[in-house]
Formats: sequence, structure tokens, C-alpha cells
Amino acid sequence: MQWQPQQSSNKVSRVKIWSDSPILRVLSGFLLVCVATVSLHFLRIPGNSAPDFPCATASAEKVIITIGAGESGSSIAQTLFTSGVTKSAEAFFRVAVGDVRSQKIAPGNHTIDKHLCATQALDQLLDSSRIAGLINITEGAWLSEVLPQFYSAHFSKADVATALKSVIKPKGFTALEGLLFPAQYSFAEGTSATVALQSMVDRASEEMKNAEFSSEKKFSPQQLLIIASLIQAEGNTQDFSKISQVIRNRLAKGMPLQFDSTVHYIKKSRGSVFLSTQSTLINSAYNTYRRYGLPPGPINNPGADALRAAVNPISGVWLYFITVAPFDTRFTSDLNEFNTWKIEYKKNLRDGKFRSKK
Repeated sequence: MQWQPQQSSNKVSRVKIWSDSPILRVLSGFLLVCVATVSLHFLRIPGNSAPDFPCATASAEKVIITIGAGESGSSIAQTLFTSGVTKSAEAFFRVAVGDVRSQKIAPGNHTIDKHLCATQALDQLLDSSRIAGLINITEGAWLSEVLPQFYSAHFSKADVATALKSVIKPKGFTALEGLLFPAQYSFAEGTSATVALQSMVDRASEEMKNAEFSSEKKFSPQQLLIIASLIQAEGNTQDFSKISQVIRNRLAKGMPLQFDSTVHYIKKSRGSVFLSTQSTLINSAYNTYRRYGLPPGPINNPGADALRAAVNPISGVWLYFITVAPFDTRFTSDLNEFNTWKIEYKKNLRDGKFRSKK
């Protein structure tokens, strides 16, 4: 949606794009704040101007601006005005209409300075460091990387420990890893860790439903989530469906998956694409070099694209794939061709072509 006035009505309409619990203000990835349909009559802007503070008059006084999921653009503008942040609702709305960044304003509790010009107000609303209780789960993040964010968001360790024991997982799922759907979350003050964690799990359940996990006959939902986590860890989005097919092909032939990502998960190591031979000998159920079949649980928290790819592989006979250089992943059913590409990969590794890869 766009921040733009419409001439069809004099009413403000609010359209919710999310149906989460009203206790929470949850953002998916930078979930867009839904914008109202506002008429030119409502804006009441004489000519091309509206009352606005000079951009050099920011106050040392701060105020908490709460923006809810699905809140309209005109409501946000009015809240800024009545809270003393902007000199008029119209000034902020006019700036927001002309700036595409306004589509990325996140729900949550924003700490904003008072007496700002409309442009500064928008800048501060877009500053994620000003959002209270912010937890940002990136695609492929481990549970061990998410929990410290709870502490940074002022959830106590005792509260989080209770949440880890009391959160309700979907039927058939045995681990919390994989069930914290990647998104940006902001929780109101006083929200318990259990409620916060449950919202992430509930979101994952909804996304698995959207990906049609229930339509798959060969693999259980838990197995599909494991596959999705492997897909997320092993490649770029454009290759997800091919990687999904490779997993199925290797499992069908009784071949070990031999995925480096499973060993990196065991070692909790990031930042290196190189895996030593010694690392492949680690005795762990997650080591797909030593163990056949899928690992016992997900190795990260996969995003929507990986979930869909787990259910929708591209038909092919590939058994091997290798990332020869960043964003250059190649697939083959020929072991000799794979080994040739492996030589090329090692050369690129020595030449430093992977140094920027995180």
C-alpha cells in the first residue's frame, strides 16, 4: 500500500494485514504498517504547506509513540501531533506520502523526540534502535543466537527459562529450533517471555500452513521443517527448490546428505565456508557425513521461501551441488563433474573470493 490520499471518500478506512494477538506488536521482516485511505478533504492542507516545526528545534524531551500492527497512516500522523512530536498531523502525512521509506515503519513502541520537523519524525520512526523490546530474527538464525536478544530486550533470564519450558509447540514437533519464525518483533512493556516466544511459534505454524506442509505425503511436517532448515543453510533463495530436490534424491538413494551446514551447526561456527576433514568425523546425530537420513531436528529457523521450497522441489536428477563462488552454485548428477567444480571452488577459496561471505 501507498501513503497517498484518495478522492473517493471522506472517511478514514483501516485495513489490517495481520491478525496477531492485540497484546503484541509483531513485525514480519520489516512488516509494512497499513495505511488508511484518506481524502483530500480530510487532509485540509492549504496549498502546498502545513504547519511544521523547523528541523533545528528538536526538544530534549522524549515521548513513547506506540504504533500497532495494521494502524492507519492518518492515525500515526495524528498521534505524532497530539504527542507534541510534530506541529501538525498534515505535515507528517505529507512527508510520508512523498517518501517510500514510510512503508517500512514498524509496529512497536518508538522512543521519539518532541518538537521535530516532519522529516526528522519519519527518520526517527524508521530507526530500529528506538523501538523498545525489539527482537530481530534473521533467516537461518539459531535458537542460541535468538535468546540473547530476549535479554537485550529486557526479558529476564528466569522469565526466558520459564518460557522455554512452557511454550506450546505444534503437534508432532519435538524441538523449539526451527519454530521461531524469522521476523522483526517488538513487544509492549510487561509482555512475558512466554507470550513473546509463543507468538513466534504461532507465526511459524501459520507460515507452515501457508506453505502447505499438510499437502506433503512422503514427509511429516517435522521432517519438512528439517528439510527447510537445510535448504536455508545451504544456498541462496534462487537455488532453494533445486537443493530441496537434491535432498530428496539423496535420501531416496540411501546416500548420506553430507551437508557442511550440519557440522557448522554442531560446532556453532559461522563465517567460514571451509570444513576440515576432522570436523566431518564429529560424533553427533546432526553430522550428516557420519549419519544417514535427516538430522533429528532443524538446524536453524528457516524463512518463508525455504518452507515453500521444502514442499515444492524442482524436478531433477541432481545428486551434488557446490558453491564455486559467491552466488555461483552448480548442480550435477555426475560425481566427476562435481569433483572438477570442487577444484575450482578450492582455487577461489585460496584467492579470497569467499572473504566477504558471512
